[in-house]
Amino acid sequence: MASLVTLVVALLAAVISGDASAEPEAPIIIKFSHVLDADTTKGRAAELFKELAEARTGGRVRVDVYPNDSLYGDKNELEALQLGAVQMIAPALSNFRALGLREFEVFDLPYLFDSYADLHDVTEGPMGASLLRRLEAKGIHGLAYWDVGFKNMIADRPLRTPADFAGVRMRIKSSSMIDAQMRALGAVPVTLPYSETLRALRTGLVDGTENSVSSFVAQHMDREHLYLTLSAHGYIGYAVVVNRRFWERLPADIRAALESAMRDVTRQHNAMVEAREAEMLAAVKRAGRTTVIELTPQQKATWKRALMQVHEGADPISRELVRGIRAIQAVPAS
Repeated sequence: MASLVTLVVALLAAVISGDASAEPEAPIIIKFSHVLDADTTKGRAAELFKELAEARTGGRVRVDVYPNDSLYGDKNELEALQLGAVQMIAPALSNFRALGLREFEVFDLPYLFDSYADLHDVTEGPMGASLLRRLEAKGIHGLAYWDVGFKNMIADRPLRTPADFAGVRMRIKSSSMIDAQMRALGAVPVTLPYSETLRALRTGLVDGTENSVSSFVAQHMDREHLYLTLSAHGYIGYAVVVNRRFWERLPADIRAALESAMRDVTRQHNAMVEAREAEMLAAVKRAGRTTVIELTPQQKATWKRALMQVHEGADPISRELVRGIRAIQAVPAS
């Protein structure tokens, strides 16, 4: 009996004193779901975030990355995030339109940014943060913007001026802004899923499309005899977001460590994207299967004039945001 009492006392003492032999605290799990392959820039950035987040929290957080639609796809990942079935995703900015947040459509406007520096003045500054805060009402907390790149045109014929678009069937994603953009150029927009684009080009369902150079290469469009116009007329990007309730329940020091990791990953991801675009373009030129068209300043000015009507026809929210962006761009670099 005495030995039993001694054992109970020892166990209680261990619990009270936090004996090293006690069970370690289970890590906080972050399920990070995304829709691209692990070898893409987004996939590599997700893995880098896992590495940094786990290191900077001393193992108190474990990040489980689920690439390539393996957990949730493009159509249901936002709902899964809101329900708490997954803690972190990185959807395309245009996907927030499904939540009634039309503010993010501003990124679909043509010729909004002339360079990555112009873009990052917005996405890394107060305006970018203000846009992310608008997600809070939907149960989502925004952490960062990850670039995809600037869009160019690719088609089965040269596209040098707006006149060249007359009657050309151009594949687009579902977006009223991009639909208006194609119509302003004189093209016929055809809404199709991204995965069906190459087949649509090969069968003649469409004559061309728009995307980043890296996306063209990933879809093997550089193996076709096509024309790539370096128009850099639009931007594609993601937002890395987390479930708001989950985020607010994290200890403050954990949130700070995760924010620090995300800042460093974002800088590296966006630098990788810019470098990869240059590498892919050089590879396309070397292969010689795709004819690369570089617009003259006069030709680009003609494109911009034709596309300004899309800005004028945008909704009041987007027009107000454009005014804010132009104001930022007007401030000289220090």
